[in-house]
Amino acid sequence: MTEGRWHRAGGALLRVIVVWAVSTLTMLALAGALPDFRLQAADGDSITRTALTAAWGAGAFGLLTALVWPLVVRALLLVPALVLGLLVFFLNGSLLLVALRLIPDGRGDVGPETAVVVAAVMSAVASATSTALAVRDDNAYRRRLSRLATRRRRRQGDDCDDCPGLVFVQLDGVGHEVLLRAAKDGLMPTVAQWIATSHRLTPWRTDWSSQTGASQLGILHGSTFDVPAFRWYEKDTGRLMVSNRPASAVELQRRAIERTGDGGLLTVDGASRGNLFSGGAEQVALVLSVAARRGRANRSRAGYFAYFSDPANAVRTAVSFFAEVVREVAQSLRARLREEGPRVRRGGLYPFIRAFATVVERDVVVAAVMGDMLAGRTAVYADLVAYDEVAHHSGPHGRDTAQVLARLDRSLALIAKVAEHAPRPYRIVLLSDHGQSPGETFESAYGLTLKDLVRAGCGLPVPRRAERSKSGAEAREAARIALRSALHRKPGKGADERPDPGADPLVLASGNLALISFGDTSERLSREQIDARHPALLSTLANHPGVGFLLVRSEAHGSVVLGAAGQEVPVAELSDDGPLAGFGKGAADAVRRTDSFPHVADVMVNSMYDPETGRVHAFEEQIGSHGGLGGEQSQPFVLAPVELSPPVDDGAELVGAEGVHRVFRRWLRECAGPQIAVEGAAEERGESEAAGPSGAPGPSGAAGAGTPSLKEPDTGATGGAGPTGTGARG
Repeated sequence: MTEGRWHRAGGALLRVIVVWAVSTLTMLALAGALPDFRLQAADGDSITRTALTAAWGAGAFGLLTALVWPLVVRALLLVPALVLGLLVFFLNGSLLLVALRLIPDGRGDVGPETAVVVAAVMSAVASATSTALAVRDDNAYRRRLSRLATRRRRRQGDDCDDCPGLVFVQLDGVGHEVLLRAAKDGLMPTVAQWIATSHRLTPWRTDWSSQTGASQLGILHGSTFDVPAFRWYEKDTGRLMVSNRPASAVELQRRAIERTGDGGLLTVDGASRGNLFSGGAEQVALVLSVAARRGRANRSRAGYFAYFSDPANAVRTAVSFFAEVVREVAQSLRARLREEGPRVRRGGLYPFIRAFATVVERDVVVAAVMGDMLAGRTAVYADLVAYDEVAHHSGPHGRDTAQVLARLDRSLALIAKVAEHAPRPYRIVLLSDHGQSPGETFESAYGLTLKDLVRAGCGLPVPRRAERSKSGAEAREAARIALRSALHRKPGKGADERPDPGADPLVLASGNLALISFGDTSERLSREQIDARHPALLSTLANHPGVGFLLVRSEAHGSVVLGAAGQEVPVAELSDDGPLAGFGKGAADAVRRTDSFPHVADVMVNSMYDPETGRVHAFEEQIGSHGGLGGEQSQPFVLAPVELSPPVDDGAELVGAEGVHRVFRRWLRECAGPQIAVEGAAEERGESEAAGPSGAPGPSGAAGAGTPSLKEPDTGATGGAGPTGTGARG
């Protein structure tokens, strides 16, 4: 054994002894402080005897933790992450009970409830001590963090250890202006330092569908084609597509690969963490498009094992989880007591969903990224959803979201610190998939949901509360006629008569974008056909003050955009003025592109937008929303190191997620060589050609059974004339 090996072995032994000693002292202190925790015989023991008992117990607990805990966590990989987090304390306390049973003469005794507390404290102290000792030695620190990485790794053609790797960190829902304000106000010092010294900040513009499903599919797989919204109805198959459902994510990824002939941005030596789509990566954790996999092949759940195999991580995350639940309850109560507005309901399971997004998902994803960097992977793409989840319910600007941004910045600082210990240099690219626009919900502002308004325009029954709708002068007459038709007797028909269920409109909401489809036809209905069925519908919608514009197909003029006061412009002649005035540069191009999609709805509805206040009206229960056009939701960002080439030429604009994908491909070639972006594409192209023609829609690649979305609870659309959908975001 060389001198260096003896030195490392001696250092490791010394760290074990120090951790053991600190754990022993911790156990002694807890035994003195907690009445239900005993380390002495019934008739008492000497100090020396008690110390030996504590040392025995601490050693047994440490050994069980090292040997048994990873096996327990691996056995529980199929348990939902939320449930696993709740089991952490019970499992850790059980190991302590076993450890105390191993003390000779039965001197160790503790109540089950106290065992949970003692085990949690000892795990935290041991982890903190071990980390503090390891940090003093760069090699030891690297080895410790490397345990977060998957042990078996193939480099897949990348043999250049001196070539920089790329880490893409997506801050879900953080708009360009929000990032700038957070950096300026001191909420995100790491980001502020990057902007000032080492990185280049570039805004980019989303498609009409400004949500994660479309943006991330485009960034990772190079195509946003035929993704008109977060959720939509496909008449040819009768299928309801929802971006955060596993089966839909699988199908969207399959279609994108067929259309582009490419496996994705991460095909060669890549890792995908916390995303809707895999990007072609072999290493995945918390990725929705592979969430339906079960058993040993379910690599998406392997990220849990890598993180929770350290019981201190499990304890720390569980404590933070419950603290976040308490924080959300307190913040919600404060908002109600102060009568802050606008406001949405934040009860039920939401505090736990928020805690999962802001704590569990963040901790697991950040740990996985750290492991990927220490394993030297070429490309890593990770999504942190914390801000987006909180902003939907608390608003994109305010104290609640400011706290989330500050915690995200600390995660970025940790990732940057770990990069110093990685075996290769790394370029860290920060980006977002969309922003968020504030505003009161449509229902709160006007006293009825969009579904109510659609049913009124169709002459269908609506709740009596819809009579209180606050319509503007330009919409008052059309809305009053439609509401009277629905709320009272229709000429020539009985009051109880309803249309056939198949003819009822299906109304699906995606933030401030809504899609209206009539499921009894296989083709996209025209304006003339809709007017023949429901003469008041389109005028009721177009003239409502909460609606900005409509898109509908016309037999006479092709597709047309309808606005208030009779505005009607063919899509072929559309500009950023007229009905789209104020919605921003590129709005006309975005509408034109969506109109070309095979699965565009019969009627596409975008809410109003006030350029002075930046406010929109979400068609679901969200006071911070995205999904359509209007304001900050369409203005995400890319913050990249200056060593990388500029995303666009001076004076040019970065447009669309597909454009961002092309930029990221170029950066991969710059850093790791052309083979990274070419070999993976060729390999996947062969598979897609065998699968079928490019771009052809086909059957889903997986069943819908699987893990619920890590992005948001799946509580969206309903069939028939059901609710517009609430709670889900992309």
